[in-house]
Amino acid sequence: MPMLWLSIGTLLLIALWFLSLPLRRARAIHDWQQRFEADDHAEAQNLAVYERRLSALKSARDRGEIDVARFEEGRHELDRNLLEDTEAHRRMPLRRPLSGRLMIPLVITAVMAASMIGYRWLGADGDLALHAAQQDVLNTPGASMKTLVGRLEEEAGTQPDNPKVWSLLFPLYQKIGQPGQAIDALERLIELEGRRVDLLAQLAQIKFFVAGRSLTDEVHALIDEILDKDPREPTALGILGVEAFDDGRYEQAINYWRRALAGFGDNESAQAMRSGIAVARQRLEETANGAERVTD
Repeated sequence: MPMLWLSIGTLLLIALWFLSLPLRRARAIHDWQQRFEADDHAEAQNLAVYERRLSALKSARDRGEIDVARFEEGRHELDRNLLEDTEAHRRMPLRRPLSGRLMIPLVITAVMAASMIGYRWLGADGDLALHAAQQDVLNTPGASMKTLVGRLEEEAGTQPDNPKVWSLLFPLYQKIGQPGQAIDALERLIELEGRRVDLLAQLAQIKFFVAGRSLTDEVHALIDEILDKDPREPTALGILGVEAFDDGRYEQAINYWRRALAGFGDNESAQAMRSGIAVARQRLEETANGAERVTD
């Protein structure tokens, strides 16, 4: 955590340096603008052009090339053009270089406050605390899995709405032989994450084995919900295969496990499913051979 806040502080200092840059450059820009305006002779050039054109217009009148009416019309046109050019080049007076200096600390304060509030609202400080707790246990000599569970339970008490806490807790509860706590943690995770198919499948699996590999009404309802959302969900199909195998319905078990086999992504689960299919086929053959002997 100290390293995180040090990084955040460093980034804020860099941001503040850029925010204060206009204030630090204000004097140089002000002086440059003053020199530019002092060296700008656009108005004098426009006036010189006006005078040349007016002189040419007067000469044309004196030579009789234009009458008085056309002369007046031309002179009014020149006057209007000069006024428009002058208005277009009119500049606002320069402000003092430090006239807006009070806005800089206000902006800096606003940025710092927004950064801190935004991180508290959207940041991952809870996940960082969770990671720190895990690392603390892993780096403690002689620490057991129960020690890790205890630290995670403390984090669950301080941040009960963090789904990552419960996603870590429920498999650990299974490993240390506490299926009831595993179910509670998984149900809390489902409350936070929604009724995702993968979470429902794990909940159905735990409850199935807690019930002694029995397809209770609750487990059956979960499997129906899972397969309604994803008919190829491998865990749910695997549960149905186990229930059919235990009931002696080996052909159904093989069918469920073959469908489940296509959905498993890891080789270990797939190999276990193939082994189950092989045993079910052997039992099916033994049942068929036994039935033939009885017939004979």
